[in-house]
Amino acid sequence: MSFPIFDGHNDVLARLWLSNDLNRPAYAFLTQMLPGQMDLKRCQQAGMVGGMFAIFIPPFDYVAQHAPHRLSSNQTAYSRADLMQICMAQMAYALEIETQSNGLVKICRTVSEIQSCIENQLFAMILHLEGADAFDDDLHALDVFYAAGLRSIGPLWNLPSQFGHGLQAKFPHSPNTGSGLTELGKHLVTVCQDKHMVVDVSHMNEHAFWDTAEILTQPLVATHSNVHAICPQARNLLDAQLQAIRQSHGFVGVNFDTAFLRKDGQRNAQTEFAVMFEHIDYLIDAIGVDGVGFGSDYDGGFMSEAWSDVSKMPNLLDALSSHGYSDQVIRKLCYQNWLGVLQKIWQ
Repeated sequence: MSFPIFDGHNDVLARLWLSNDLNRPAYAFLTQMLPGQMDLKRCQQAGMVGGMFAIFIPPFDYVAQHAPHRLSSNQTAYSRADLMQICMAQMAYALEIETQSNGLVKICRTVSEIQSCIENQLFAMILHLEGADAFDDDLHALDVFYAAGLRSIGPLWNLPSQFGHGLQAKFPHSPNTGSGLTELGKHLVTVCQDKHMVVDVSHMNEHAFWDTAEILTQPLVATHSNVHAICPQARNLLDAQLQAIRQSHGFVGVNFDTAFLRKDGQRNAQTEFAVMFEHIDYLIDAIGVDGVGFGSDYDGGFMSEAWSDVSKMPNLLDALSSHGYSDQVIRKLCYQNWLGVLQKIWQ
C-alpha cells in the first residue's frame, strides 16, 4: 500500500545541529543515510512527501553531555544570545537544504505549494518553532522568522519561559503542572493568529491549553500528542481537551514515541502497532476522522523497532489496512487531514 505521507513533527534540524561529524549538515541530509531516523533518501523511499521541521533548542544539560563541542569550556547555562544563535543555525540549515537540493526540496508557506510538491514529486518542508524562548518581548524576531518561512509555532516547551510555565512531570501525571500563559505568552498567541500561523498546543500544560483555546478563533492543533486516558503522560491530552479540539475543527498528530503511547509510559522497542492504533481509534472517536494524522517526532523520540525510522512508514500503512481502516481513511491520516487543517489556518 502506498499513499503520500505528510508528517507533523520531526527534530531533524536539531539533530543536525547536535552532530559533530557532519561538515555540511544540509548536504548530508540531502545525500547521505544519517545515523538518526530521517534523511531525504529514506523519506523518498518511504513515500513521505513532506512534514513540519522543528527548530528546537535542546536542553543545556543534554548538550553538555552529548554535544559539548557546541558549548564553551566554562559555560554553565545558555544566554539569550545562545538561544537565538541555535535557532538561527537551524533555520540556516533548512534554507540550505532548500537551496542545495537542486529544486527537490521546497520550504512551503501555503497548502497549494504543498500540493504542488506532492504532484511534482518534490519534498515539502514546513518550518515550525518548538519553544519561543529565544524571542525578546518585542517579538521582532518573529517577523524575521516569518519572512524566512516560519508558519507554525509551539510557544512553550517543557521549561518555564517568559511566555508560560512549561510542561514537565514524571509519569504518570495530569497535564495540570502549573500556571498557564503569561500576558506576554497570550500576546504571542494573538500575534501568531494574526499572521495565520499554526499555534501548537503539544507542549502546553492544561492551563496554557485553555488560555490558548480562549484566545484562538482558528483550529486548535496538537502536532505531536496522544491520549491521556490511555497513556497518562502529562503531555498527552485529556478528554476535555480533545473535545475542545473537536469543537474548533482542530487536529491531533499522533506521536510515535513509545513513552507517549504505552499504558506503562515506557520506552520499549518491542512495542507493537496495536498500541499506536489504540490511540488512533480513540482520537478518531473523540475528534472525528478528519482531525487525526501523524506527528511522529522522528529524530526526537524513542521509537519501536516496528517503526524505528522513517523507512518503516509503509509497514505502518499496511498495518493500518490490516487493522481494518479503509483506503479512504488511511489517505486522510497520511496527508489529507493535515492539508485540510493547514488550509483552514493559513488561508
